[in-house]
Amino acid sequence: MTIPFYQLDAFTDRRFGGNPAAVMLLDHFLDDATLLAIAAENNLSETAFLVRDDSDYQLRWFTPKVEVPLCGHATLASAAVVMQRLETHRMSVTFHSASGPLTVTKAEGAYILNFPARPSVETTPPAGLAEALGVTPLAVYVNDFNYMAILAHGDIVRALRPDMAGIKALDRPGVIVTAAGEDTHDIVSRYFAPAKGIDEDPVTGAAHCMLAPYWCERLSKDTLRAYQASPRGGEMTCHLIGDRVELTGQCVFYLEGTAEY
Repeated sequence: MTIPFYQLDAFTDRRFGGNPAAVMLLDHFLDDATLLAIAAENNLSETAFLVRDDSDYQLRWFTPKVEVPLCGHATLASAAVVMQRLETHRMSVTFHSASGPLTVTKAEGAYILNFPARPSVETTPPAGLAEALGVTPLAVYVNDFNYMAILAHGDIVRALRPDMAGIKALDRPGVIVTAAGEDTHDIVSRYFAPAKGIDEDPVTGAAHCMLAPYWCERLSKDTLRAYQASPRGGEMTCHLIGDRVELTGQCVFYLEGTAEY
């Protein structure tokens, strides 16, 4: 079987920055074991699988280890494939996913993703979190998806070298670390998810669905300029609208071809 294959760098305007994602077009979804094997072979933080559904698309995301319920950068990459390669007349596309319908709209030089917000509540820091991070957070928040550790300064976020075994042992699949930003960005963050097979995700749209509600309230803003300070680095604008978050980012193509299995 031959599968059209694209690899793009998302949440960046330059190649070799942002978060690389694979986008693969299927006539129908293959069995889960095969999809996971393909994602493991691609060895990127996420592979997006697209299946046409009338004028929309069905969308699923896999890391090299697991299927995930929401992925920002691979949705951004999928939208770029649809609107720059498959249907160049389109200005928007709706993807049907495990997190409901996700609409992406083409903007001037960028794409706007409409995602569900993921509010959180403050919690007692779980045992082992501070030790795994190597720093004691000012506060810790939690939802069904992640822990979020609030740190005192962006320099602390950038300097972290977490113990991934300790992060993996927690009862949530990922940990966001974040602080208020400086200069051109309102917030800075990083995201660690070794339980998903990704020690550090380069730029994480889904994490910003949790970051945006917290920081918008904290900073009394409804729009944030965000920077994810991974080694590759990436940025986006987050706009909170009720129980939804609009994530605006850019995307560049790196590789196009076919895969066989």
